Amino acid sequence: MSTPIRPISRDDLLAALRDLPPLPSVVLELVESLGHEELSAAQYAAKISRDQALAAKILRLANSSFYGRGRQVRSVPEAITLLGLRTVRGAVTAAGLAGSFRRHPGFDQTTFWRHSLGSALCAQALAGELQRDDADVAFTVGLLHDIGRLALANAFAPAYAEAERWRHDRDCTIGDAEHAVLGIDHAEIGGLIARQWNFAPAIADAISQHHVPPATAELTLTGIAHVGDAIAHALGLAGDADEAVPVLALPVWAACGLDDAACMRVFAHAEAQFETVCQALLH
Repeated sequence: MSTPIRPISRDDLLAALRDLPPLPSVVLELVESLGHEELSAAQYAAKISRDQALAAKILRLANSSFYGRGRQVRSVPEAITLLGLRTVRGAVTAAGLAGSFRRHPGFDQTTFWRHSLGSALCAQALAGELQRDDADVAFTVGLLHDIGRLALANAFAPAYAEAERWRHDRDCTIGDAEHAVLGIDHAEIGGLIARQWNFAPAIADAISQHHVPPATAELTLTGIAHVGDAIAHALGLAGDADEAVPVLALPVWAACGLDDAACMRVFAHAEAQFETVCQALLH
């Protein structure tokens, strides 16, 4: 029988958050720039070009079969021209985050990041279908919605492995397993991390509330994160053998106002890009 895991104390939690790896400066700058269109493509290119690893992944994405136009893209400015600023900002954020956390044997980071990217693409496609002007922010909250899971797996590896076993053995949600074993869940942790990284309050709220979005008549960024997560699970994008679709808040789904044709467009848009984006940014 395994030794019981004690709940995480507030002091342990705060210490672990302080010890999280810093994000690449270009990622922090790009996330902070969301919603501020006054920065030029040249300024973005200069920021991204400072990080060779991130620049290489952006070039790989630009030269992929999905985005490529039959000619070799050789510079970040060319990639921005081809992909667009919104796609580049999301891709840099994804690649930077994926490269910032060390791997642990008990936590499948590949599956984690595939689901995160799938959720980001679904949230972005949903925002685009609804003709919202915050599709790039939707991508970011979709990407970051489960960041608390990664932080817990890094900071409290044995305890988080026990939570994963609890989920598997009892066929419950990971949030229920986290509460049972650790006394806290990844959504709350994710919100704390977003605030520590000085992300906008709307992004932090969307992360911390993505499983329990407020029931409002108007679709919020939190609601988009919630629906994007559910769609990514429903499409099985992560390839997780234990994939389970979370309960969808019906008022939030109603606020989307999607008919069958619109749903199919959202699904198709996300699925069309998914493997290309994963290959470019996760390898």
